[in-house]
Amino acid sequence: MSLNGFKQALVESKRYWLIYLILIAVLGLSTAVGKNFANPKFELLTFAAVALLGILCITYYFMCDSQRELYKVAFVVILCFGIITSFIVPICDVSDETEHLARAELTSRGVIIPHWTGEDMGLERAYNITGHGKYARYNSGTGYDSIESVQFFTDELGKTVEHTPADTEKIDYTPRLVVSAFEQNPFFGYLPQAIGMVIAKMLDLNVIWLMWLGRIANLICYAGLISLAIKKAPVLKVPLLVVACLPISLYQAASLSIDSMIIGLGILAVGYFLYLHEAEEGSLEVKEVVKFSCLCLLLGLCKLPYLAFIFLLFLIPTDKFKKGRGILPYIIVCMVAVAIIGVLWSRYSAPTLMHSWRSRLRFTNSTAQMAYVSSHPAFSLNFVSQLFTYNLSHIAYGAFNFFGAAKKVHYTDHYHLIVALLLLFAVVTLFAYPKNIKFDRKTRIGVLAIVLMIYLGTGFIQLLTWASVGYLNLGISTRYFIPLFAMIPIIVSLKIKRLDRFKESYDDYAMVFMIAFMATMILAFATKYY
Repeated sequence: MSLNGFKQALVESKRYWLIYLILIAVLGLSTAVGKNFANPKFELLTFAAVALLGILCITYYFMCDSQRELYKVAFVVILCFGIITSFIVPICDVSDETEHLARAELTSRGVIIPHWTGEDMGLERAYNITGHGKYARYNSGTGYDSIESVQFFTDELGKTVEHTPADTEKIDYTPRLVVSAFEQNPFFGYLPQAIGMVIAKMLDLNVIWLMWLGRIANLICYAGLISLAIKKAPVLKVPLLVVACLPISLYQAASLSIDSMIIGLGILAVGYFLYLHEAEEGSLEVKEVVKFSCLCLLLGLCKLPYLAFIFLLFLIPTDKFKKGRGILPYIIVCMVAVAIIGVLWSRYSAPTLMHSWRSRLRFTNSTAQMAYVSSHPAFSLNFVSQLFTYNLSHIAYGAFNFFGAAKKVHYTDHYHLIVALLLLFAVVTLFAYPKNIKFDRKTRIGVLAIVLMIYLGTGFIQLLTWASVGYLNLGISTRYFIPLFAMIPIIVSLKIKRLDRFKESYDDYAMVFMIAFMATMILAFATKYY
């Protein structure tokens, strides 16, 4: 790629980056409030940064082959806007990020399975419920062996580096107990974050870099997974990238959360399924079944309902494999192995929920909740009804509604204009993307069944582990279901003739809108927090 090539692409893409600049100006202004106009220096600098980055990314897209090299564009775009996000989001302001940080810090010291000190004291819970559920008493001495600097992120939760002088302190390795450290999650979900923290420790950086480098390393892993998914998928590359670049997706990717791994592995699994489904007849070997099964297992260990992705193997035409119909026994063996490991993991991980702050939830009791469900059939109907009404609308709105850890009401963003345009763009791309492929009925119905299985399964797990007995406060969040969004184009294929005639142009405009919404998210953080 030469300088002349860049100049030529810059000129040829002028229409697109002008549209981009207009979009971020209008959408960015819609996030502003009075305080932003009183002292707009930071906001203007942020606008200049995302404007320049957006122009460079759009130009780079037009320099690359739109399909063959889209994976390169995906990696660059996610990194560019993700790195800014990792710096601009306040201290551990992403959902449960202090706990994710504690677990990542443990992993950075080589702790694969965290040891909960309560076991040494013969205890099962970090908090005991007393007085008929009216009071939660902390069991002193229970927790995980951590370091003093982890407490900094709890003390300064939700602040920007402008609002705390403590960010310039060095990393303090004094031993300290932390109450929660996501013991129930697998260690590999924190390896990228841990690598970032190891680098911060080796370079003797200030304490804030534990978070910043942890976030950036997590982002790099996410960008790699998405790039691989785009490269592997022979079709639906743009819809996969749109899902990966939704503001809520990038927000989680640029944090310390394991959700980055879940979303990345989930989209990679969908991309890999598309590769298997569209392979030439007789071209696939047994090892592809093993690879896909391992991918589903890694994903499912991070979030158990996603073990259901293994059923996608039944939707791959048998004639795609060299062994033809003889592939079925291998699929069944892999499926049984994944199921057994998943069950064993759930038996280990479920009790560890009580080794954290979650044990102080006063009216949460899985056994009592199951008994209540069994004796109240109407409650089950209300549960399913809520999942497909209130919770579904909450999930849709959550595409541009971000957690605020230091706020009494955590989800308070009301960017109605942005949400409306973002949902319109996402719906058109996922439901009516102009594609040169039509999936057969078996595939579409099978994928829909798997989506419903994961959605209902996640809701049911939340009912047992989060909701109060007899209540439907499920605590469901958009981030739980982002990989399912990537499966919508397989299930639904609305025909809009105008889009079909302009497929290549649609991809170009989709890239512009995709980048614009990521830039708008950064502008929203600038106007909200600074």
